[in-house]
Amino acid sequence: MVLNVQGMTCTGCERKLYQALRSSPNVSNIKTSVVLAHAEFDIYEPFDGDALVDYLERVTGFVCTAVQQSVEEIDMILNDPQRFANEENLPIGVANVHVVNKFTIRVAYFPRIIGARDLFSHNLFRTAKLAPPAPRPQIASNRAHLHKVFFMTLISAILTLPVLVMAWAPLPKHEILYGAISLVCATIIQAFVAGPFYKAALKALIFMGIIEIDLLIVISTTTAYLYSVIAYAYEILGNPLSTRRYFEASTLLVTLILLGRAISAFARQKAVESISIESLQTPRTILVDPSTEGEEEIDARLLQYQDTFKVLPDTTFVTDGIVVTGETEVDESMVTGEATLVPKSPSTSVIAGSLNHYGTLTVRLTRLPSENTIKMIDSMVDEARMTKPKTQQIADRVASFFTPLILVITIIVFLIWVAVGVAVRHENARTACITAMTYAISTLIVSCPCAIALVVPMVVVIAGGVGAKHGLICQSSETIEIARKTSHIIFDKTGTLTQGKLSVEATYYLIEDLEPLLQSILGLTSSSKHPVSVAVATCLRTSGAQPHDLKGIVSVGGKGLTAMRNGSTICGGNPYWLGFERVSIVQNVLSLGLTVFCVSVDGRLVAVYGLTDQIRPGALEAVSQLRKRSIKISIVSGDNKGAVQSIAMSLGVPEISLRSGCSPEDKQAYVKETLAVEKGIVMFCGDGTNDAAALAQANIGIHMNEGTDIARSAADAVLVRSSLKDLLGLLDLSKAFFRRVAFNFAWAFTYNTFAILLAAGAFPNFRIAPQYAGLGEIVSVVPVVAIAMHLKSFKHEY
Repeated sequence: MVLNVQGMTCTGCERKLYQALRSSPNVSNIKTSVVLAHAEFDIYEPFDGDALVDYLERVTGFVCTAVQQSVEEIDMILNDPQRFANEENLPIGVANVHVVNKFTIRVAYFPRIIGARDLFSHNLFRTAKLAPPAPRPQIASNRAHLHKVFFMTLISAILTLPVLVMAWAPLPKHEILYGAISLVCATIIQAFVAGPFYKAALKALIFMGIIEIDLLIVISTTTAYLYSVIAYAYEILGNPLSTRRYFEASTLLVTLILLGRAISAFARQKAVESISIESLQTPRTILVDPSTEGEEEIDARLLQYQDTFKVLPDTTFVTDGIVVTGETEVDESMVTGEATLVPKSPSTSVIAGSLNHYGTLTVRLTRLPSENTIKMIDSMVDEARMTKPKTQQIADRVASFFTPLILVITIIVFLIWVAVGVAVRHENARTACITAMTYAISTLIVSCPCAIALVVPMVVVIAGGVGAKHGLICQSSETIEIARKTSHIIFDKTGTLTQGKLSVEATYYLIEDLEPLLQSILGLTSSSKHPVSVAVATCLRTSGAQPHDLKGIVSVGGKGLTAMRNGSTICGGNPYWLGFERVSIVQNVLSLGLTVFCVSVDGRLVAVYGLTDQIRPGALEAVSQLRKRSIKISIVSGDNKGAVQSIAMSLGVPEISLRSGCSPEDKQAYVKETLAVEKGIVMFCGDGTNDAAALAQANIGIHMNEGTDIARSAADAVLVRSSLKDLLGLLDLSKAFFRRVAFNFAWAFTYNTFAILLAAGAFPNFRIAPQYAGLGEIVSVVPVVAIAMHLKSFKHEY
């Protein structure tokens, strides 16, 4: 279940939400993010999700909205939306209808059953019009919270201004009248503007047992307000206290705290919006009717499965698809980061957000805009942002102890100043307590655990977006955190260091009746997507062979394939698995440094293929740069020794760092052995299903995007454009991430140390007065956000 959470502003809020979720026995695998205002968790059926949302809102005070994940949503404008409030006779394929406001409804539907345009043609929605596109739920929730905070800040400022004028301006002496007006303004601010602070602090304390920053605000502003009320009462009675009332302290304090939160929320919101790649989505497209060849420009949200759309020169692709007609070259750099133009012709695939150059294409849609490559990358980036690296866990732990510590420090400051007032300054107890109270209030407010809590998540949010724009998709934020410490990288050979597009260079057949043999080999190899099988199958198809349907085809990981034909067992795979490595003809092919594929029938060698592959562009430069950084390089492969040595020699990798003839288990075992002796981070880079175990075993598993989905799920990061140079980019991004986190930590602790000392009166000639202590959040949080935002300028040279 995914929730957008409105009202979560600091680490205390996030901790409160986390503990509220953890208190439910039906919830597990909880992930929260204060920056994204987002929560994800697993919920056990048949537990009621709506009941859980109600519980969360009751105990936390946040506004929680569930995000629909398995359905499409579209907004419609109607004259009478309320008639859908209890509508039960919905079209087949419509999950539900939600009334958004007095003119708009939101329809959730299953696009495989009913399309968006089909909805508008249905009698129930025939009078409806398509509403303007709504922002992402996460963005909309954050904006609503931001608007609310700015509105409350404005109200507080309007009420505070007359209090400040009457306190500081040279006005005629009407102290009682000014006091009455100030009392009214301060009371409104305390009751209504600062009211949410009371509610949040009490709920956190009562339901969760948490002392959070809102409690410090409540204590300090209430103390200043109540003292001013008492002082004003004494003033009315004609017996004023030695320290006059100062309603301006409590009112200005609340206003500045709200201003700080508003600016902090605004900075976080802009940071989140600035790194979203959903801006690459094209809002409109040209729909083509294949039967009549008619064209119509429509909103991209109205696209349906089986649609065909037109792409004009110098326009972007609205979603993923397959080219039906036309030829062109496409710039995919906006999505992959790769600036090379890619040729496109009929039957080739295109991806959303890429730019068409000179040709006009018609494209058959394969994915709706809500599920295309852009959306997939954005989802993966969001998933990484929801994870917490170890540095953030440390920051959260520090922040959790920070607020109680500040309470203790405040009590100590109060007692010290009472003692100073009575013993050193020879003041009476009442005057000493009043003076001590002003220092205590300043100490409570000026401290800012929010800066400490935002040190890591702000940089994580920006780094995830920056990585995506450079073709790096990290499944976990920990990958970005630890990649800088990489000391050893293990590469798979085929499809990673090489292009994985093998071609048959040598062919040897050991029987004369070739036609049935070629049919069997083609039937066997056509069942596999392994690069060797694909190359052999392509070669046979080119020669005119037709595949024979074989029975019982079994793929043996890292070794080959077996099948049955007319009672005979047909095997195809590497010579070591089949036991033919010592056969002279196989030895001759191996000596050429070629990849060898052998075929046997009932244990008899009948065919030998020698294949070659080309080194991936940029692999030599990438390996060279990695070695200059003192990173050890190893190559593991299921291929024969000669083929592996040939590639290693071209890349300058010593023979001692090679492993050939490896099964998936062998690759995993080699990674495990390396982890046992390496003090740094061990990275494995591969592209196939055979690499999945090794990818999962390594500290960081890197998946080349041309590989399989199984390997991708086991990897910690994906190289979208399949360029090994992007490994260097990952290492550089990790270093930039660490520098900014370290700087932010230093700033947060430096600020809090000096701010608390200044507020507590440690410096005789300078202090922070209570009414100005609320500026602390601006001074502490904004630099943290700014430093994180500076990561957007990151560029790697390779």
